[in-house]
Amino acid sequence: MRFSLFVHMERWDESVSHRELFENLTELTLLAEAGGFSTVWIGEHHAMEYTISPSPMPLLAYLAGQTSTIRLGAGTIIAPFWNPIRVAGECALLDVISNGRMEVGLARGAYQIEFDRMMPGLAASDGGKYLRELVPAVRNLWQGDYAHDGQIWQFPTSTSVPKPVQKPTPPMWIAARDPDSHDFAVAHGCNVMVTPLMKGDEEVVALRDKFETAVANHPEVPRPQLMVLRHTHIHSPADPDGWRPAAAAISRFYRTFDAWFGNSTTPVNGFLDPSPESKFAGRPEFELESLHRTAMIGTPDEVIERLHTYRDLGVDEYSFWIDNSMSHDEKRISLELFIKEVVPAFQ
Repeated sequence: MRFSLFVHMERWDESVSHRELFENLTELTLLAEAGGFSTVWIGEHHAMEYTISPSPMPLLAYLAGQTSTIRLGAGTIIAPFWNPIRVAGECALLDVISNGRMEVGLARGAYQIEFDRMMPGLAASDGGKYLRELVPAVRNLWQGDYAHDGQIWQFPTSTSVPKPVQKPTPPMWIAARDPDSHDFAVAHGCNVMVTPLMKGDEEVVALRDKFETAVANHPEVPRPQLMVLRHTHIHSPADPDGWRPAAAAISRFYRTFDAWFGNSTTPVNGFLDPSPESKFAGRPEFELESLHRTAMIGTPDEVIERLHTYRDLGVDEYSFWIDNSMSHDEKRISLELFIKEVVPAFQ
């Protein structure tokens, strides 16, 4: 099982500049590369300070010039906000810049608050049809001349310029949760990325089972890869309560996610306050003790034990989701501990 880093610039107030956040993201990526991580993943989000990434492409192109081995993942491009020609061309250009280190993740999108600004009138729940049309169109554009007459996009004969370095195509990943998404991904030769969010490892098993069902239903397709993405924080065994600050920070992250996902409040200059803790009375998944069990929080030995379980389930890639509302220094120390104490157990 290999490891990757899922990272964004996160801004919780105006005390930290965007330039400093950019430098922090770069430092974490270089640490991950030196520590043997396979990939750095950066997603796409709009007009929200707590997840800053209007496009993963500029960040990944910059990182391509700062690194030499780590792969560069767009995780994920939001299908309804793009045109297939643009996806194909920009991804291929990143592949050229990085000399064949590009990976592309694609998703239907989740936040209605983003759809209201980027695609007014479109429900986020309808994003799946864009994803299903985008994936084969991009792959065909990478191969050569291709004309498209779909439900959503129509264009005359065109092609991806430039073409990717990787042949036949760069790896493609689909963010999947329901069985139909797993089936679509596998049927189209795409790898699958899943996140159990605030659920326990039983959710990892359930998502793995959906993936395995899709694999069994498509014996004609070479077996794709499965990635699990999870909030991760490592603390020293010398501090038995070291999990508490991480659990509190991740609770803040999820309460902020809830505020954005609820789409009931107008953001102020890109900020929304986290939903109040009182809203989640009777919701045990928001309690710190629960987050200690569900998020990947623990000492190196505790995390190694859980990750052995993931490996035995058939997980090919574990992605260290470092976004959690903690300070950069706290994130760096956690990542360094993971590299020093956890990674060697899987080499």
